[in-house]
Amino acid sequence: MCGIVGYIGGSDAKEILLRGLEKLEYRGYDSAGIAVAGEEGVSLFKSKGRIADLRSIVDESIEAQTGIGHTRWATHGVPNVKNAHPHQDVSGRFTLVHNGVIENYEKLSREELADVQLVSDTDTEIIVQLIAKLVFEGMTTEEAFAETLAMLHGSYAIAVIDEEEPDTIYVAKNKSPLLVGLGKGFNVIASDAMAMLQVTDRFVELHDGEMVIVTKENVQIRKITGEAVSREAYKAELDASDIEKGTYPHYMLKEIDEQPAVLRKIIQAYQDENGKLSIDQETLEAINRADRIYVIAAGTSYHAGLVGKEYFEKLAGVPTEVHISSEFGYNMPLLSEKPLFVFISQSGETADSRQVLVKIKELGYPSLTVTNVPGSTLSREADHTVLLHAGPEIAVASTKAYTAQVAVLAILAALAAGEKGNEIGFDLVQELGIAANAVQTMIVRKEEMEGLSFDFLELSRNAFFIGRGLDYFVSLEGALKLKEISYIQAEGFAGGELKHGTIALIEEGTPVFALATQEAVSPNIRGNVKEVGARGAKSCIISMEGIEEEGDRIVIPAVHPMLTPLVSVIPLQLISYYAALHRGCDVDKPRNLAKSVTVE
Repeated sequence: MCGIVGYIGGSDAKEILLRGLEKLEYRGYDSAGIAVAGEEGVSLFKSKGRIADLRSIVDESIEAQTGIGHTRWATHGVPNVKNAHPHQDVSGRFTLVHNGVIENYEKLSREELADVQLVSDTDTEIIVQLIAKLVFEGMTTEEAFAETLAMLHGSYAIAVIDEEEPDTIYVAKNKSPLLVGLGKGFNVIASDAMAMLQVTDRFVELHDGEMVIVTKENVQIRKITGEAVSREAYKAELDASDIEKGTYPHYMLKEIDEQPAVLRKIIQAYQDENGKLSIDQETLEAINRADRIYVIAAGTSYHAGLVGKEYFEKLAGVPTEVHISSEFGYNMPLLSEKPLFVFISQSGETADSRQVLVKIKELGYPSLTVTNVPGSTLSREADHTVLLHAGPEIAVASTKAYTAQVAVLAILAALAAGEKGNEIGFDLVQELGIAANAVQTMIVRKEEMEGLSFDFLELSRNAFFIGRGLDYFVSLEGALKLKEISYIQAEGFAGGELKHGTIALIEEGTPVFALATQEAVSPNIRGNVKEVGARGAKSCIISMEGIEEEGDRIVIPAVHPMLTPLVSVIPLQLISYYAALHRGCDVDKPRNLAKSVTVE
C-alpha cells in the first residue's frame, strides 16, 4: 500500500527519494510524488501512474539535500495528480506526505477549515492545512504539528517539511508503519526498510503516538505529550541483492522458482547442531500452555492458517480456530480460558491483524507472530516471533511466503507435539526435504503448466477450484492466485458443497480444477468431478503419485499426505501466472491491489 520515503543530508535528495520509491513499487500504488527543499524553496513533482512517469517530470537541475516522497494507493479520491502526495497548504509553505486513514477528516474540515479552499479529495490535505493554520495563528511549526496530531483520529505515518526550516523533517506515527534510518551526516525516513537499504541498514522503530524531529545530524523522538524517548537502533536483516529481479521477466516467476530453496533454508534455520528441529523454548511453552489457538490472518496468510489448523490439531493436539483478521477485530467470539493468538502476515504490517493484536494485548492474552519481516510492527509488538526466512517477496501475489508459512506452521506443530511427548509418526525434516525436491520437480514443468493455462483459461471468464480437507484449503489459494493477477472470476469450494447450490453456475466449458491428493477423500472428489462433468464442465484433476488415475492432467510427486499443500499449490501458481501473462496483465502489480495492506 502507500509508501513514504524521506532524506536529509548532504547528497542529492531527488535521486535517493526516487530510488527509494522504486523499491516500494511492489507495495501497490496508483500515483507518486516527491518534494525537495533547497535554496530556491520547495519544488514539488507529482504524477499519476508509475515512478517512471514521475522521473520524467523531475527537474534534474534542482539542487536539494532535503526531501520527502510518496507512493499513493487511493482510499479517498480517485487516482490523479490532484490527489497524489505530497500535499501543500494554501500558502505553499508546508508540504506533507501521509499513509493511513484520518477517520475524522470531514469533521475537522467542517469545524476547523471552513474558510480554507481544499484542492484535493483526500483526507490527507486537512493535516497540512491544519498545521499551516495553527502556525499562522502564532504557534511554532513543532507546536502546530503536535497540536494537529492531537486532533487526528485514525491511522497515520506523516512527514512534513517547512519551507522556512529546510534543515528539518517533522515525522509522526500512529497505527501505520514508519522507521527512521540513521547515517553519517544524513538521516532518512521510510515506511519500509527496503526503501532505504541503498544508504543505510540501521533503523530506529517508531511507536504509536510519537513524533520525531529529524535533521541530518540528529533524531529526536518524543511523545506527542512532550516526553523525550530514547531507543536503540537495530540492523535491518535484509539483503538488498535479494530484491533484484535479475534475468526474470517478473518477480512472481522468480519467487515461484525460489520456493525449493526457501524450504531448504527453513529446514536449516530450525535445526539444531544434531539435525533435530528446534525453536526457542519460550515460544514452545506458549503454544503448549494454550487450551486453544486462534490464528488471525488475511488473504493468502489466512489460507496458510487453515492448513496450519490441521497441523496444530492433528499433530500437537491443540484445538485451533482460524479467523479473518478484519472480521475478528469487530466481532470477537467467546474465547477460551487460556488462548494463544497466532498472527500470520508476510509483511508483518497488516493493519487488520494489528488492530486485533492491540485489542488482545489490552486483554492480557499472549501472542505469536509468524512473519517474513524481522522488525515489522506485528513482530515487534507480539510476545513471540517466528520468522519465515523466505527473503523479500516483491510480487503482490504471494507465492514463496505461502509455502514458507505452511512449512513453518508444520514445524511449530511438530515441535509442540514433541514437547508434549507425542509422536507425530514421521520424520518432518526428512519429509520437508522430500517436499522441497517435489516442488523443484513441479517448477521445471513450466511449459506443461503454460499449456494447461492456455487450454483451460484462454477464453474463460470464470473458473472453479474444488477439493476436500487439505485440498480444499489449497483450492482457496489457487482461486485467489488466479483472480488477483488474471482478473478471471475464480472461486474455491469444498467439493461436497457444489451440489448445495454452486453447481447451478456450471455451464458448457466451465473450467474446474480439482485437487485429489488425499487418499481418504480422493473417491469423493472424483465423484464431484463427474457431477460437474455431466453439466458440461471442463475438468483438470491434480492428483499425487500412488493415488493417480488415468486422465489426471497433473500428477505431483509422492510426499507425505500432510505436506501436499506445499507441492499441489505450485501448478496453481504457475497456471495463474501464465493466464495473467497471456491476457497482458501486470503480473507483479495487479490493479487495485497492494502488497502490504496498512489500512483497515
